[in-house]
Amino acid sequence: NALTAHPLCLLADMSRQFPKVTLSEAEEETQLLAEKVYASALKEEDNKDALSMFTVPEDCPIGLQQAKEHELLKELAEQQSEETSKRKKSLKMIRSQSMSLQIPVNADWTRSLAATPFLSPSSTCSSVQENCPDYQRVTISGDYCAGITVEDYEQAAKSLFKALLIREKYSKLAYHRFCRTAAQFLRRAEAMRWSEEDEVLPDICPCPSNGEDPYSMDNLPENLNYELKMKDGIVNVYDNEDALEKNCPHDLPYPDLETFAIDLISKTKGSCHCTYCHRRLNFLSSKFYLHEMLNEMAELKELKSVPHRDFYNVRKVSGQFVSVDTHIHAAACMSQKHLLTFIQKTYKSDADRVVLEKGGQKMTLKQVFRNLNKDPYDLTVDSLDVHAGRQTFHRFDKFNSKYNPVGASELREIFLKTDNLINGEYFAHIIKEVAHDLEESKYQHAEPRLSIYGRSPEEWHNLSKWFIHHKLHSPNMRWIIQVPRIYDIFKLKKLVPNFAKMLENIFLPLFEATVNPQKHKECHVFLKYVSGFDSVDDESKHSDHMFSFRSPKPEQWTADNNPPYSYYIFHMYANIMVLNNLRKERGLNTFQFRPHCGEAGSITHLVSAFLTTDNISHGLNLKKSPVLQYLYYLAQVPIAMSPLSNNSLFLEYSKNPLREFLHKGLCVSLSTDDPMQFHYTKEPLMEEYAIAAQLWKLSTCDVCEIARNSVLQSGLSHQEKQHFLGVNYLKDGPEGNDIRRTNVAQIRMAYRHETLCNELSFIVDAVKSEAMNSQNE
Repeated sequence: NALTAHPLCLLADMSRQFPKVTLSEAEEETQLLAEKVYASALKEEDNKDALSMFTVPEDCPIGLQQAKEHELLKELAEQQSEETSKRKKSLKMIRSQSMSLQIPVNADWTRSLAATPFLSPSSTCSSVQENCPDYQRVTISGDYCAGITVEDYEQAAKSLFKALLIREKYSKLAYHRFCRTAAQFLRRAEAMRWSEEDEVLPDICPCPSNGEDPYSMDNLPENLNYELKMKDGIVNVYDNEDALEKNCPHDLPYPDLETFAIDLISKTKGSCHCTYCHRRLNFLSSKFYLHEMLNEMAELKELKSVPHRDFYNVRKVSGQFVSVDTHIHAAACMSQKHLLTFIQKTYKSDADRVVLEKGGQKMTLKQVFRNLNKDPYDLTVDSLDVHAGRQTFHRFDKFNSKYNPVGASELREIFLKTDNLINGEYFAHIIKEVAHDLEESKYQHAEPRLSIYGRSPEEWHNLSKWFIHHKLHSPNMRWIIQVPRIYDIFKLKKLVPNFAKMLENIFLPLFEATVNPQKHKECHVFLKYVSGFDSVDDESKHSDHMFSFRSPKPEQWTADNNPPYSYYIFHMYANIMVLNNLRKERGLNTFQFRPHCGEAGSITHLVSAFLTTDNISHGLNLKKSPVLQYLYYLAQVPIAMSPLSNNSLFLEYSKNPLREFLHKGLCVSLSTDDPMQFHYTKEPLMEEYAIAAQLWKLSTCDVCEIARNSVLQSGLSHQEKQHFLGVNYLKDGPEGNDIRRTNVAQIRMAYRHETLCNELSFIVDAVKSEAMNSQNE
């Protein structure tokens, strides 16, 4: 098994190098078998009705009965096994030790079994005990793993533990966040002490202070004049020409495709553990239902006792309030009414301005509308036709056409592009108006996506120049760069010879601006306000190539067909990892990787994202895989969900799993995606919250918890998060919650933390038990 290459102490003294994994002949045979399973999963997704998982009950009665009979036979066999009896005793002893580290809240509760083992005697138990609220806890006594055999429990726990270790490795090397609670339990399993110094966090530039010029090009870092070269689709950095000739790259972690593919396929070997994960998820859902029934009024009472705070002015500190729209595309960040008003207003003042060049002929705005047989003053929201509806459901092509006002690509070129004949002036004005509305509202931030396509290396220079020339910085906006997965289109048009050239056009300018900022001043300034990267396109599109460790290198990918999702994700992650380490070395801000994932297509997309991303957008397909859903819960991978967007494209609103994910404890937030297509009001994010709260009957605490999650997963700086969430926001449980700013009840925070600790302790205790049994043998 390739996972044996990841020992428990992998991260104990981690160097900034990417651990390589290779396969022996025997392991390669196992890997080939795993690839067949991986391929069958892909094939199954292609043949399956896209709505089936939401319209058919999850458990087939016949299959359920067969599974019960199989489990019963295994239980009976285990009862007659002496070895199993020893393992049960070992597990019970470890579980009892874990439970003895409970939080003593009152005398009655200390007589019950604790739901939450603490990390270790060296952890901050005393401080947590002082801050832990008293509420009615749900506990379960009796067998530690009722309903599942010891063997299956140990195998499932071991696989989940290794998967968490692999994510921790990938996250730390790329300066992505990894759940602090999970990291503490992983160290406990290794009999090691966790400390805050071990934690790796993104470096994000704080918002410029009042009076500071956000576009200043003074005091730039000095040029290093390093040599740069794309190798195997990844930019390599060399100290000088001599190092380049000798192939001695700068001391940075350089990941390789083979290691990633082995880690990726290894994570698909675990379908037999679906039962354990499915039951744990059902337990989490049921446990929250009981918690809500027992403590809803106590949570509400706690919220009412906080003066001057509710959902509308939560975190209103020094006149500011934050609820972050973590997933929104700049080209659709305005409402349809806003776009219509802007077009009419612009036509009134600029009708005779040359705005477009078509077929070698320059055209004024008046001529453009005349050619379209349209009068701007007669346009309505309906005739603008940018709103998605029933006709776009499962039709991504029709959805993309909605970016063209009145169905005319000319108007999209004029009003919604950064690089056009008027240098993106109208698009910049619209975005500045949206930013002004955000600043006026005082309680919303947004992270608009701007596109870099990879057609040309000049794209970065043009985008940076556009940003600075039109002065687009806003304290209420952070920017994310989205990279559409459209290599096949560029190859067909002969814009790039291979996939490596597209990657080079995307990433090489970033390395050049990092190494020599004084030669690339505009790009250096712009990158200070970029918090991350996104990978976008229709996930339901199928690639004929199955990703594996034998996949061709990007320089060899000269075919016209598009690479698969995992191939794109790895090469984006790999370059971001190297870039982040280089920028960290220079004291510059780092970037998060936050792709669209799990909206449609294969669940294997979510496996790739689990390894490589800081957080994801959509995540609907987690409902298909109990193992992945449970892993995303254990690792607290943030998920930005957009139910109104999904309602028009892939999934009816009532069937959206957001409420289910929230109740189980996954780290979900609400986002708008494309207000122009999906929303009606001037405040699309508030519209998103209002509809979710009404349809799913979310409590005030639920809504505020979602809003708090949005700030945590956003690209706001550490200083800004401290300002909006409290100085201790990185700490676990109620200790990290400032109710005066978040309006999230301490009872809810304690419940979430204790429940997560309980789930992680099951995994850690099984791993420790296995280690003890091995020593005894």
